[in-house]
Amino acid sequence: MTTTTDTVRVSERLDALPFTRRHGKILTGSGLGWALDAMDVGLISFVIAALAVQWQLAPTQASWIASAGFAGMAIGASLGGLLADRFGRRQVFALTLLVYGVATGASALVGGLGALLVLRFVVGLGLGAELPVASTYVSEFAPARIRGRLIVFLEAFWAVGWTAAALIGYFVVPASADGWRWAFALGAIPAVYALIVRWGLPESPRWLASRGRNSEAVAIVRDLEAAAGRISLEPSSEGVAASAPAPRARVGALWSRSLRARTASLWVLWFCVNFSYYGAFIWIPTILVAQGYDLVRSFGFTLIITLAQLPGYAVAAWLIEAWGRRATLATFLAGSAVAAVLFGTASGEVSLIATGMMLSFFNLGAWGALYAATPETYPTALRATGAGWAAGVGRIASILAPLAVPPLLALGGAPVLFIVFAAFFAVAVVAALFLREQRGRTLA
Repeated sequence: MTTTTDTVRVSERLDALPFTRRHGKILTGSGLGWALDAMDVGLISFVIAALAVQWQLAPTQASWIASAGFAGMAIGASLGGLLADRFGRRQVFALTLLVYGVATGASALVGGLGALLVLRFVVGLGLGAELPVASTYVSEFAPARIRGRLIVFLEAFWAVGWTAAALIGYFVVPASADGWRWAFALGAIPAVYALIVRWGLPESPRWLASRGRNSEAVAIVRDLEAAAGRISLEPSSEGVAASAPAPRARVGALWSRSLRARTASLWVLWFCVNFSYYGAFIWIPTILVAQGYDLVRSFGFTLIITLAQLPGYAVAAWLIEAWGRRATLATFLAGSAVAAVLFGTASGEVSLIATGMMLSFFNLGAWGALYAATPETYPTALRATGAGWAAGVGRIASILAPLAVPPLLALGGAPVLFIVFAAFFAVAVVAALFLREQRGRTLA
């Protein structure tokens, strides 16, 4: 069988390439999908704040709107990774965009809470599957020396989407009683974009080679080499098609002797970061409203806080190749813990905005580092499965976090709530120290 040798050779040729326009197209094409995902997740925080007033929802009912989507994301992330390792990255990437785009658009037509919860669950199925598949996809094209940086740049598209959500939340949602419906209608854009992704981007050559489809993999590599001004005369041979392990076998392999420590660290990281991030950022507009600010002002504060994500990603993108994955991730998580305590105890507009921007800066920088570290932890045959299951475990926390916010607020208000979030960030710092450092290493 020649599959292993072919995979190594394809990886070496990909790692030897400079960054080209073709890499830029792959990064941008995937990143725009990522931004649309962020827009959808971000919009729900503004919609919840509006519907809580318009539909007179109790805090528990409002929290279920967020948690229904995250329940779908937990299942979608786990299934998406398995499907991407079986059928390819590009196919699953396009399908997931289509699923959640259509369901988001349909959410604009609902007349009650029950229908909205069902559609938010379907949205979550697509959204949960897309993110780990997209990061796996881009990491498999990226040259080793800049792989971490490119994944942070990919994750930075999240800030673009969240900023778009904040703008829609500020200008569209409060504009009329149907403002939240128009916000959901804008979320249908990914359904159209899915068709562009399906036909416009190549399949991962590393995945193709791992499945014995070496001639297809080499053709894509040659296209990238030509874009870099390199002509390869290396002959290609069709490898022996590798049979895909059963889904249960792939999940079990994540806990093999050689991978169990990495998997445990990643699962703890994803759980803790998801709990704190979604607990905080989904509820920030609602918390501000509860503190006496009207919808427009609370949405305006959230927009300003969101803008701090972009410099957070920029710093993380530089540090991840200068310091490495573990140091960068641990540093940004520690900063997130400190920022959470400061935000929870802040009073006054200036203090709220400043500490909120600090939380946004460190938290989203940590997300960039986490997404960079996750797919490169596993070999190609398990990469999407490993990334998907880590994300799926994290989504369990994102289901629990919105439900935990109302009782924690009742217990001790924002100070207690954000101290709890800080504690989760602190646990994540410890877990980050047990990751395997992959800076500059060729993907297996």
